[in-house]
Amino acid sequence: MGKLTMPDYIFGKFSEITPEFLARLGIKALLVDIDNTLAPYEESTPNERVISWLDTMKSSGISVALISNNGAERVDTFNRELGLVAFAKCGKPFPKNLRRAMKLLGVEKSDTAIIGDQLLTDVAAGKNIGLTTIIVPPINDRNSAFFRFKRALEVPTIKKYVKAHGGAKACSFWLDGKYKKKNRK
Repeated sequence: MGKLTMPDYIFGKFSEITPEFLARLGIKALLVDIDNTLAPYEESTPNERVISWLDTMKSSGISVALISNNGAERVDTFNRELGLVAFAKCGKPFPKNLRRAMKLLGVEKSDTAIIGDQLLTDVAAGKNIGLTTIIVPPINDRNSAFFRFKRALEVPTIKKYVKAHGGAKACSFWLDGKYKKKNRK
């Protein structure tokens, strides 16, 4: 993996990312993944915590677009009451739809961050075009062999991040092997 998948920042959950933190970085817009970043797959609509966080971003002058590799039905349903710029089937790690979202928000890569839960898609997509990348552990990851394999691939990068920046608590999902466990909460 390496530089293409090394996040700039890791937080324990999306709600820990504040407008004040983003302002210090000069961030004016966020491109945010939905599944396991803002909500688990089984939640079709945003909960109050998501709505409150998005309202805080908006009232602080930070634009938000949703970027998901999931299908249009999932993204449209989740975004219905939010009314954000939103893209389904983004094709992350390829950056085409990230660029489209940034154009619609009227921002440049220097003032945009991407937030997601996967190094191989979200972080790689952001790194491909020079965005600030922020990762959070998945809310309720899928337990399929494919997802466990992908998460295991992330562990060496997470260890390098912790060695360089600290933050082991936010990284416990990877470091404690929680991605391996069935029916975790």
